[in-house]
Amino acid sequence: MALPPDATLADVGEFGLVHELVALFEQGEQVLVGPGDDAAVLRIRHGHVVVSTDLMVEGRHFRRDWSGAEDVGRRAAAQNLSDINAMGGRAHSLTVGLAAPADLPAAWALDFARGFADECAAVGASVVGGDLTRADEVVIAVTVIGSCTSAPVLRSGARPGEVLALKGRQGWAAAGLAVLARGFRSPRVLVEAYRRPEPPYAAGAEAAESGATAMIDVSDGLVADAGHLAEASGVRLDLRRSAFEIAEPLRAVGSALGADPMEFILAGGDDHPLLATFPSADAVPGGWLLVGEVLEGEGVTVDGAAHVGDAGWVHF
Repeated sequence: MALPPDATLADVGEFGLVHELVALFEQGEQVLVGPGDDAAVLRIRHGHVVVSTDLMVEGRHFRRDWSGAEDVGRRAAAQNLSDINAMGGRAHSLTVGLAAPADLPAAWALDFARGFADECAAVGASVVGGDLTRADEVVIAVTVIGSCTSAPVLRSGARPGEVLALKGRQGWAAAGLAVLARGFRSPRVLVEAYRRPEPPYAAGAEAAESGATAMIDVSDGLVADAGHLAEASGVRLDLRRSAFEIAEPLRAVGSALGADPMEFILAGGDDHPLLATFPSADAVPGGWLLVGEVLEGEGVTVDGAAHVGDAGWVHF
């Protein structure tokens, strides 16, 4: 049925909204039982099952006056799909929990679902279930399930003497967030980078097949997430500033805000590129950017010295 454009969640009701949402999610061949039962039933033909969960909270991770519902949906899907990508796998199924105020427009929830489904379609993944409940603010909980046909690439495999490489743009979303926080909407390319990240979905499996020894999705900040990889592997990662070309939009925002644009790259999150270590430069796939090396020691350095400034997003 077509919902009135001004209908709220309270008007539509839980099961009415569920009916509308389920119609938006196509089911893939891995789905034996999709939305509508107590649980979904999936099949995996071979390989390893990989699972991740993430949350988005209104006012903490997004603002409805900064991003449209479809944008929020795409971001919610992207950050979860990227976690499976970082294991060298491919996501195939997701569940979504949505908590929202009763007066939230039903159209917002449906637009969110459309954006979520469109992002999932980029990797051929299906939304196989979820839950709805009332809350004082919008909270989104997503669980993603995927598979790896070879051994998953963990954070703990880096060894001294290897090289560090990045695939995907980095720092653009952070610059876009800085623009929005100042009340502006341009450069539009950066604002859109924040609203709709573009993870390199094909790069995870590519890295695994090329012999990546460790890998992580850069969601909180390059220095911060490199630190997680370094800690898990018991090594030091040294990043090189000279490896990064600072794009003109980043320079423009840095100049306008009196900020060093390199800090968007080093500390920015939400772009979801992949950071991986490889045995040698020759093993790095084409299109990846060599950004540093793996050394004896611990932590992360930048050009051989401790990084001064923010390392990335901190939740608490």
